[in-house]
Amino acid sequence: MQFDSFSAFIAMGGYGFYVWLSYGVSMLALALLVFSSITDHKKIKQQIAQRQKREAKLRQAAELQNTQTRTDISHKT
Repeated sequence: MQFDSFSAFIAMGGYGFYVWLSYGVSMLALALLVFSSITDHKKIKQQIAQRQKREAKLRQAAELQNTQTRTDISHKT
């Protein structure tokens, strides 16, 4: 379908409002999806980093407890 002018293209044969509104809503939905995906990705990365720190602290505490237990046992004998 060819249009005689740019304004005829925008009008889309009287359906321009609906056509451009649907394009706008679609673009908004895609933009929100991208934004949501990026923020969720950042949150997940932060949660993973926090979990790794917590596990490292737990490992360190367990090792410290094991060394203290070994020291206590060796002193008793």
